[in-house]
Amino acid sequence: MKGFLAIYRRELAGLFVGPLAWVLLCIALALNGYVFVLYLKLSSGDLDVATRYELGESFVFWAVLVLFPPLLTMRMISEEARSGLLEFLLTAPVTDAAVVCGKFAAALTFMALLWSFVVVYVATAGALGPAPEWGILAGGWMGAALASALFCAIGLLSSSLTGTPIVAACAAIVANLVVVLLPLLARLSDAPWVGNVAARLDVGAHLKNSFVLGIFDSAYALFFAAWTALFLFMAVRAVEARRWR
Repeated sequence: MKGFLAIYRRELAGLFVGPLAWVLLCIALALNGYVFVLYLKLSSGDLDVATRYELGESFVFWAVLVLFPPLLTMRMISEEARSGLLEFLLTAPVTDAAVVCGKFAAALTFMALLWSFVVVYVATAGALGPAPEWGILAGGWMGAALASALFCAIGLLSSSLTGTPIVAACAAIVANLVVVLLPLLARLSDAPWVGNVAARLDVGAHLKNSFVLGIFDSAYALFFAAWTALFLFMAVRAVEARRWR
């Protein structure tokens, strides 16, 4: 993908130049710190329980996943399309896949950095008391990063389909909510096949049954990788359609 690194560096620098990324980072650090201390107290100092809630079993974790990737990606394509910068970018010697994947990698890097601060919390607490189960911590971080990749890809697809960042963010948040609440929606249906489909597409179950427990299963990793690739593919096709308009 010609031009991938240039796009990646440009987008990553752009995230940290603007105030939005710093505001989101501060909010996430405060929320994650609060949740970590809360569940550490509720579990009588059990670091493994607190880690699992931090990286997959708490409401705050899913709220961050649903809201933050759309806010990060909402301007990446839609704002450039609205301002006309995307036309100049598409005429540059870079491929459409490099444009989309470079922006995706920048958003994912930010989310991976955000979740890495949980590692700092756990390591600090472990230095002052019983050592944590590093397999649970590593698996939880990997699962959080893979789930973030999926939601960042959804956000980029939404951003590629509209020229208004707010519309892109709202559409991606709604799509993320549908993905997260799919098992709940399936329970309201009487059709057995709906429940079977929802079980296969249950993002929360894929996290909690593997990565949150410190278990790496290639089938679960492939689940996130395949859906992420699908949404990125659709985003590339949407950008290509803009090129030929």
